[in-house]
Amino acid sequence: MFKNYIKTAFRSLKKNKGFTIINVLGLALGLCVCMLIVFYVVDEVGYDAFNTKADRIYRVNNDIKFGGNTNSYAVVPAPLAHTFLSDFPEVEQTVRFRDRGGFKVRKGDENVQEPNVLYADPQLFDVFTLPMLHGDPNTALKNPRSVVINETTAKKYFNTDDAVGKSLTLNDSLFYKVTGVIKDMPKQSHFTADFFICMTDLPESKEDAWLSNNFNTYILLKKGSDVNRLSAKFPAMVSKYVGGQLQAAVHMSYEQLEKGGNYFRVSLTPLRDIHLTSNRVAELRGNGNIQYVYIFSAIAIFILLIACVNFMNLSTARSSNRAREVGVRKVLGSPRKYLIAQFLSESVIVTFIATVVAIVGAWLLLPYFNQMADKQLAFTATTLAWLLPALLVTTLVIGCLAGSYPAFFLSAFQPVDVLKGKLSGGFKGGFLRSFLVVFQFSISIFLIIGTLVIYHQLKFIQNKDLGFNRDQVMVINNVDVLGNQAKVLKEELSQLPGVVSTTMTGYVPTSGWRNSSTFFQDATRDTKTALSTQVWDIDEDYIGTMGMKVVQGRNFSKAFKADSSSLVINEAAAKRLGVKNPINKELYYSLDNMAQKFKVFRIVGVVKDFNFNSLRENITPVVFFLNENRGSLALRLKATNTTALIAQVKEKWRSVSLNQQLNYTFMDEDFERSYRTEQRMGGIFVAFTSMAIIIACLGLFGLAAYAAEQRTKEIGIRKVLGANVSVIVAMLSKDFIKLVIIAILLASPLAWLAGRYWLQGFAYRDGIKWWIIASAGAGAMGIAFITISFQSIKAAVANPVKSLKSE
Repeated sequence: MFKNYIKTAFRSLKKNKGFTIINVLGLALGLCVCMLIVFYVVDEVGYDAFNTKADRIYRVNNDIKFGGNTNSYAVVPAPLAHTFLSDFPEVEQTVRFRDRGGFKVRKGDENVQEPNVLYADPQLFDVFTLPMLHGDPNTALKNPRSVVINETTAKKYFNTDDAVGKSLTLNDSLFYKVTGVIKDMPKQSHFTADFFICMTDLPESKEDAWLSNNFNTYILLKKGSDVNRLSAKFPAMVSKYVGGQLQAAVHMSYEQLEKGGNYFRVSLTPLRDIHLTSNRVAELRGNGNIQYVYIFSAIAIFILLIACVNFMNLSTARSSNRAREVGVRKVLGSPRKYLIAQFLSESVIVTFIATVVAIVGAWLLLPYFNQMADKQLAFTATTLAWLLPALLVTTLVIGCLAGSYPAFFLSAFQPVDVLKGKLSGGFKGGFLRSFLVVFQFSISIFLIIGTLVIYHQLKFIQNKDLGFNRDQVMVINNVDVLGNQAKVLKEELSQLPGVVSTTMTGYVPTSGWRNSSTFFQDATRDTKTALSTQVWDIDEDYIGTMGMKVVQGRNFSKAFKADSSSLVINEAAAKRLGVKNPINKELYYSLDNMAQKFKVFRIVGVVKDFNFNSLRENITPVVFFLNENRGSLALRLKATNTTALIAQVKEKWRSVSLNQQLNYTFMDEDFERSYRTEQRMGGIFVAFTSMAIIIACLGLFGLAAYAAEQRTKEIGIRKVLGANVSVIVAMLSKDFIKLVIIAILLASPLAWLAGRYWLQGFAYRDGIKWWIIASAGAGAMGIAFITISFQSIKAAVANPVKSLKSE
């Protein structure tokens, strides 16, 4: 019996090749998109799963409200790790990381800049699963001047992965012994490092400074520990340890601080949640966004629904073509359940063929998807182990669900009505079919509007006045490797004809360098009027080179020797101080982490606010010091022959450096890179939206073909009576266009609400313009009309004699 079902199903599908091709293509596209999205989602939710103790590992966070600012940090004070071990029996182990930026590592006659370097406690291997190939994980980071490197780094510097006992020279003067070699860390980790340096080499790691936050700290709970009960003990801990140093620094208890609306709050984030839910200051690596996982998962479901809707629509639209077949089968004694089984078998076969095509399509498209999503997804044995069973189940489920309505609908025909010709099929009169067309196009229009909203916001970001000029600014990184020659390089580059100005500091608006601290407005250190702010070291050329505008007072100048005790602030800082004219106002600043030594500074200028964080965030206070900082060297260039000028810069670099690599970027590129996630998501959105539209149009194309087929004789009569092509095209198109208009009316408000919700994540946004909705609606109408017109025109220009000769 089953063999007969399969044979009959193939015969029916072969007989209706157009129907079969449209259904296979539609389902294949839907399943292909689904597979790509599933790969993406599985990769995103799989971060840090390689850690065998992941369910017991938590990162410690710090949320601080002080001096008018609220900040969420992924770093905490240095002594907090030891306190967790000594005060909380629930904690089994702790480990800290300290990111001090990259190091230059000697390789032969040159120095290689290595950006992925972390200081780490010796307990690193007790908490995280980092398999060691060579060395002892229990002692690898216990002794000073010891370093653990990964397998790739070992081969890079020593041409072997067994590098234990060998030496590395860091920053020309620091000699480290390799005490361990670990496997390369998985890509699906919220932090990565090529070098782990012994934490005891860092003096600040031993300080009892509770008011300074610099260490990414993780705890490993004992089995069976209640994390909620542990978290409930944190306020008392903060009051005990932070409160003591707070009293010494600002003459105020922690309770008084809280009464003033300020707070220091310690919290925990589960390790597996960090990548998708954490976006704090000082993350070890740029994280993902759970919103995009939800969005793409919804898109996958919607696109699959559109593909299934196509199948149902086309199957029911063909009802009249198969009505006589059903009638004859019933007259010959075929029970309804056999007819249902027959139609379901056809559906499952179409789904199976579509699944095979989808697998091939996903395999071919995966490299392009990886490039678009910045992923390294692949069909591996591990992937196939769960993918193939999942696809088998999916094939059966989709085949049965998509074929269920047509199967029950067609098998319910009464043979008497069918054989008398009383049953009419086609497009008209099918409420469910009309509803499904509206559903399809509603989703497509929703996705079109969403795509336009994303691209409009990205365009707004690119064109917004940031308060500084990012164009034609070359940034040479890691100038500190030059030592005293850094000043020489600055002076020599300033003399080049194509260089307008230069400035030396690590605090470039588009870089990741940040430093926060607190100023007090008087010697009493009153926290109510304290200013929590970014504090940047710059030189007197910085403001001009960055293209910033001084709105009050003046810039730093070599002509004023007292400027070493002067400050320039931004408008946000001036507003927070609560004075109309802050020029000459004095501020008190702590010179140490223990807040014991203070110095008085005087404000000499105010610059216009500038965006140094993402446009998702509001501009916060910034205070500039006049102080030497060799983090990087920025050059404002003339818009002339940039290539030739870069060659001159390289030559100057070689003249002052000793085998150091030149590492440079352009500020506009750095700015674009900070919104790479949104750009990638926008590109993926366009691709998936296009797929949804193509699938919906395939269905509409098939429906239009069958609608025209059902009205062949009507069209012939109308043509004989004088109707022209345009009249017939309009007649055949109007029913479909009405449904698309309904879809526009339903999808537009929903898309507007969703777009508005997404835009709320940006502090600076342009809103959803009316023309975005109008463009999406007009585009959908145009696409639908073109799709329908192809079949309508074909029917309209057909010879009426052929359609009427049987009459």
